[in-house]
Amino acid sequence: MTQSRYRYYDLIMAAFVAVLLCSNLIGVHKVSSVHLPFIGEYVYGTGVLFFPLSYLFGDILTEVYGYSRSRKVIWAGFGALIFASFMSYIVTSLPPSSTMPAEQQAAVNTIFGQTWRIVLASLTAFWAGEFVNSFVLAKMKILTAGKYLWTRTIGSTVAGEAVDSLIFYPVAFLGSWPLEQVVAVMIGNYFLKVGWEVVATPLTYKIVAFLKRVEHEDHFDRDTDFNPFTLKT
Repeated sequence: MTQSRYRYYDLIMAAFVAVLLCSNLIGVHKVSSVHLPFIGEYVYGTGVLFFPLSYLFGDILTEVYGYSRSRKVIWAGFGALIFASFMSYIVTSLPPSSTMPAEQQAAVNTIFGQTWRIVLASLTAFWAGEFVNSFVLAKMKILTAGKYLWTRTIGSTVAGEAVDSLIFYPVAFLGSWPLEQVVAVMIGNYFLKVGWEVVATPLTYKIVAFLKRVEHEDHFDRDTDFNPFTLKT
């Protein structure tokens, strides 16, 4: 079946990019906390509540449509992030109108202004983490002969989120935050993201089963070129 005949591929791509942009443009601007038994106050960036959805969509794309089509979606998300960062830079750099209150301009800068370190960390971590996630899932699908979906979705997320976290937090915050804080936030958010994937496993099973049935597709990447820099399908 050709890609143009897939009923839900484009919809999942749109959902993937939407989650990615919202997580990076909205979620990163608020830090929240919750009191946990035996741990005390747990501080986290609110974006981690939604960013793991991108890994869920990535798992679904690779499991159903294969690595090469997932690769196109990852590049689409990467391009969208670059454009959003560029647009944010232009918007915050333009001089405000004389009728615009200073407080409003400050609010715009706070919401959309990002340091080069945050942008670099976000782009690099996303790109590397998503490709590792897709690669690991595709390889595990062959090793498990398409069985035990939960091992692939969780295992690939464990690997992908590890790469994402090991890149993002040091690049973005090391030097600005104490080393202990960077490590604590990185580890805490990592386990939160992986835990999110574990909890979402039943939903992933239902979505994957539905898509395989209606799309008549269950791709195995036995002869796939895993080069991330090509868009061939």
